[in-house]
Amino acid sequence: MGVPGKFLFILMLLLHTSSQLEAFNDVAQLNLPKNYEIRWMKSLNDETLLSELTIPGTHDSLALHGGPAAECQAWSLKDQLKAGIRYFDLRVSALGLIIMHGPIYQHTSFPDAVDTIKTFLSEYNTETVLVRVKPVIFLFKGRVQNLIENMIENDISWILEKIPTIGQVRGKIVFVQKNAFELGISLTETDERKDYIVTDVKIKEEKIKSHLTKARDENDRADKVFLIYSSGTGWPKLHVFKTPKKLAEDINPWLYDHLNNESKNNPKVRFGVIAMDFPGLDLIRKITELNN
Repeated sequence: MGVPGKFLFILMLLLHTSSQLEAFNDVAQLNLPKNYEIRWMKSLNDETLLSELTIPGTHDSLALHGGPAAECQAWSLKDQLKAGIRYFDLRVSALGLIIMHGPIYQHTSFPDAVDTIKTFLSEYNTETVLVRVKPVIFLFKGRVQNLIENMIENDISWILEKIPTIGQVRGKIVFVQKNAFELGISLTETDERKDYIVTDVKIKEEKIKSHLTKARDENDRADKVFLIYSSGTGWPKLHVFKTPKKLAEDINPWLYDHLNNESKNNPKVRFGVIAMDFPGLDLIRKITELNN
C-alpha cells in the first residue's frame, strides 16, 4: 500500500472510531463534546409532571470502589450530573451517613453528595435531581431517615409524596421513598426479585424490554414514577462471570438501539427512570431526547 493509500486507511479508521456510539463508558474522566447540553431539562414545559418524563439514572450511583464485582460506575457524582444523570441511588449507613455498596465504603458521605448536588443546582437551576436513599446495615436502618430529616433544607428539597411538575422543582432535590425510607415521591419498580442476577444476557435483555413495555403502556401516569433497571451482575455465578461492567458493556449498546427504535415508532413514548451501570454520553442523550 502506497503512502496516499496508507493515509486514507488511517483517516477512515479514525473517522470510524470517532463516529462510534458511546453507549458504555468505563473511563473516569468526563469529556463533554462542545455541543453537549448539560441543561437538558431547560426546554421542558413547566406543567409537565415528573412521572411523564423519561429520566436517565444510575444504579448504585457512587459505587466507584471495591474491585470489579463491586464497581458500578466510572464517573464521580459531579461528572454524572454534568453528563445528564438526574436520578441517583444512594446506599446510606446511619454510621456517619457514609455511602456503602454492600460492605464496601465508597469514600464519601450523604452530606458530601448533597453538597455536590446543591452546588450543581445553584449553577444549573433549570434542572431537578431525584435522590433515592436506601438505608443499609440492618441494625441501624431505622436511624437513617431521622438523621437525613434533620439536615434537609426545605427550600431546596421536595419531600412530599405528591408528584410535582417540573416547574415546581427546578433547582431542587426531589427525594424518592421506597421501603425503609419514607420521604418524597413513591417509585413503582418493574423489576421482580433477583432480576439483577444474570445467567444469560439475552434473557436479561428480554426482561428489560418487558419492564420498559410495562412502563410505556401505563395509561395513568399521574401518580406513578416507574423505575426500570438495566443493571445487573452475573457474580457469583462463575459459569457466567459477568461483573456489572462486563454486563453493561453488552447491555448498554442494545439498550440504545431498543430506545431508538421505540422512539421511531412512537415519538411521544415515556418510560420513567432508567437506572444504568456505566452509561455513556450517547445513551444518556438518547434518553433525554425522548422528552422532546
